[in-house]
Amino acid sequence: MVSVRRTLTVVLVLNLLSALIKGGVGARTGAITVLGAALESVLDMLSNGVAILAVVVAARAPDEDHPYGHEKFETLGTLGIVCFLSVTCFELLRQSLVALAGERLAPVSTRTDTVWLLASLGVNLLVVYYERRRGRALGSALLLADAAHTMGDVVVTALALGSLWLSTLGVTRADGLLGILVALAIAWSGYLILRGSIPILVDARGVDAARLVEIVRTIPGVVDVRAARSRRTASGHLFAEVTILVDGATTVTDAHDFTDDVERAIARELGTAEAIVHVEPA
Repeated sequence: MVSVRRTLTVVLVLNLLSALIKGGVGARTGAITVLGAALESVLDMLSNGVAILAVVVAARAPDEDHPYGHEKFETLGTLGIVCFLSVTCFELLRQSLVALAGERLAPVSTRTDTVWLLASLGVNLLVVYYERRRGRALGSALLLADAAHTMGDVVVTALALGSLWLSTLGVTRADGLLGILVALAIAWSGYLILRGSIPILVDARGVDAARLVEIVRTIPGVVDVRAARSRRTASGHLFAEVTILVDGATTVTDAHDFTDDVERAIARELGTAEAIVHVEPA
């Protein structure tokens, strides 16, 4: 968790740089898409702050009130990111519709503005690469979710560049139209985050029950498997619970050995896992 927090701190600084660049260009040009991109970077910073707090809580060891640990707090942090995305979408759509109605002047930009936006785009790409690499290395759903969010920022910045270019060609409504696309791109990022986070929060199955049964049945002495269920944490840790049937004459010592064999088999086949094995007579 310390490594995740350090990664998020680096990303926070990079997002601050990106927000300052876009904010300056947006103030100079008055482009909705650029201001939207700046707002997106600011929300990136805020979500990084929420994520850092979530990671601090998630790093706590299991206790009496949370015997399975605190990793779901990390997943809750990803929902905070979605809340920030929702605010961005609403504001961009509102401003874009105002622009399409002709109530805003078309943006005016220079080559310098374009160069600064390209630099900001480079920062966003760096964040995506760095955060994805660290997220995969650390097995952090939060980092991967935030990287997906920043990938949306890359799309938003590219659309902002397109808006400035079309405006210089005299396409006065381009900023409003592309502003709507920016909002849709941000909404898609939110959908991707929810798709990855909700299964963890609602304890969706971590692995197919048939696969668990198949693994357990390979243990000599296991007559049958009556029940099998599982869930995963944000880091990919698997919790499994199975009920096995053994010969009714099995001693307590032998039954204990069976449970150890089942636990080792699940961990060997499925990676980091913690299994609870119930033993019943066949």
